[in-house]
Amino acid sequence: MNSAAAPARPGLPRAVKLFGLVSLLNDFASEMIYPLLPAFVTGVLGAGAGALGALDGAAEFAAAGVKWGAGRLADRPARRGRLVVLGYAMAVLVRPVISLAGAAWQVIGLRVVDRLGKGLRTPPRDALIADATPAALRGRAFGLQRGLDHAGAVLGPLVAWWLLAHRGANLRTVIAASLVPGIVVLVLAIWAVRDGKGRYGAGGAGPQGGPLPPPTASARPLPPALLAISFFYLLRMPETLIILRSQQLGVAVAVVPLLWAAVHVVKSSTSFAGGGWSDRFGPERTMWIGWVCYAALAAAMAAASTALQAWLLFLALGVVAGLTESPERALVAQLAGDRQGSGFGVYHGVTGLAALAGGVALGLVFQAGGGPRAFIVSAALGGLLAVMSAASYLRRTGEAM
Repeated sequence: MNSAAAPARPGLPRAVKLFGLVSLLNDFASEMIYPLLPAFVTGVLGAGAGALGALDGAAEFAAAGVKWGAGRLADRPARRGRLVVLGYAMAVLVRPVISLAGAAWQVIGLRVVDRLGKGLRTPPRDALIADATPAALRGRAFGLQRGLDHAGAVLGPLVAWWLLAHRGANLRTVIAASLVPGIVVLVLAIWAVRDGKGRYGAGGAGPQGGPLPPPTASARPLPPALLAISFFYLLRMPETLIILRSQQLGVAVAVVPLLWAAVHVVKSSTSFAGGGWSDRFGPERTMWIGWVCYAALAAAMAAASTALQAWLLFLALGVVAGLTESPERALVAQLAGDRQGSGFGVYHGVTGLAALAGGVALGLVFQAGGGPRAFIVSAALGGLLAVMSAASYLRRTGEAM
């Protein structure tokens, strides 16, 4: 019998777990509101579909631009904690004010401010997580953050549905109630920032407590791998269009919130697996598996003909998020060098703009040629990306042998 004890597997830092809880509760508060905005804008405020398009488009465009700038600011570790707390505070304070809006343009403006807060906090938060975590565990760290984020997106709509259906609350009351989890978000965000100071160098200290070297001008935050990731965001079908396709296949509007919650259950559970696979097999190979899955599922959605098939395929598409989101962030952290802030800023900014452009383009294809054609285009581009990425990976690994 071997008396030697096996070395304990290192765990994730407490700061990473705290940021996971922050993501859970913040998405809880956000998703209490987001699924209700179409009904609020069109039903309560009397606006049309054009206002909904402006709502999403303006909000995501603003967030993408701010992420880029926030990433550059976050190259200074001492700024990261303040940016994170300020970004969460903007969202927490602005979201409940939507309940007081009297016109659609007011909702659009408040939603833009909400997303500006997201853009301000996301790159420095991801940089903090990367710096606080040993390189071998970064996939797990981002898997935890993404998994809890999606878990919040499950709880929020369910609580909103319960308040509306069983407590007699109206839309304005539910939107205002998002302030409650928001306050807890702020407390936990401040705690997470303070808890990790000794690890990720806030205030000028390095990971081991020593001085943090200044960012070098020669650092290349993101290599050409960003182009492949951005191309995936460009070709990926937006979830709003997946919902629309599901409704065309017979999914009732009344059960869409339940479908929305269910797909986030899948995203949450598979994010943990995707993070673990990223640490074990490497982020590029894990993303490639996710891209292959997407191409196959998008093609199947084009050929689907029943509501049951729509349900199953929509839920299966949630696996793609689990296999891509965590590895993407792990790869960015690995390649950003000493410019973690700029690395995540460029990543979030470029992929956000790519998703916006791709969503508009695929929406036009959907409107002009129908849902099946739009999904076939998306699937074909996804398959092309997977093949080209696999060929590039095999060529590089073959040269290294």
